[in-house]
Order: sequence, then C-alpha cells, then structure tokens
Amino acid sequence: MAVIFSKACEYGLQAVLFLASFPPDESVPAYRIAKELKIPKEFISKILQSLTDHKLIMSKKGKFGGFSLARSPKKIKLIDIVEAIDGLDAFKTCVLGFPHCSSDVPCPVHESWGKLRNQAYDMLSTETLDDLKEQAAEKIKSL
Repeated sequence: MAVIFSKACEYGLQAVLFLASFPPDESVPAYRIAKELKIPKEFISKILQSLTDHKLIMSKKGKFGGFSLARSPKKIKLIDIVEAIDGLDAFKTCVLGFPHCSSDVPCPVHESWGKLRNQAYDMLSTETLDDLKEQAAEKIKSL
C-alpha cells in the first residue's frame, strides 16, 4: 500500500499484526518489535506511541513491560490503524492533488481512482487483525 500510505502507516500495520500473534496478556518490548520487523527502533517507538494514543494498543512499563493490543483482534480493523497514523484523507482527496476535483469537475483519473479508492476502503474497513494474523505471522517469519 506504499502508493497510498506513509512508511509509518505500513510499519504500524505490520506492528499491530505482529502484536496480534501474541496472547492478550503478553507484552512485547519495542526493541523486539523493531528487531523482528526490521524497523529502526526510534521510528517504531513513535508509531507505537501514536497507536497507544489512539487506544489501539496499550503499553506497560517495567521489567516485563512492552506493548499489547488494547482490545480483541476481532475488534480492530485495518482502517483503524490507517486512521490513527495517516488519517483518512487518502480516501477523500484527489489522488493527483487537484483541490477542486469532484464528480462535477473530475480530474483525468477521477473515475478509475474512485473505484480503486472505494475498494481499498471497503477492504480495510472489513478486514480485522484476527482475519489476517496467521498469514501475517508467516510473512513476518520470512523477513
């Protein structure tokens, strides 16, 4: 999804899917998330803080501290993560950046992009972490 989302959002999606593979009561330290996903620790720390601020994950301090999901993987949709990190402007604005693009005054790709944008939004709004956690775990192992 690099075409639509920032690198931070991609990493956020990966991190939350990674956390979904752990038992709910297990906290995973930021350094382990960074190491397993091959993401710079400083970068993942900022992303994790944003996800914590949006109550998608929670942090626990101390010797056995780290991060875990704030609610069931069945209740977190991919769009929740996208919204927390990048916002939803990619689904509301012109892909070419024209400020007055609309159905009445369309840009050259308005109709084509609109269909793709709607499909992407629908998929992200439907898929939960629970739906994807096993496939994601296999992918993460291959990093």
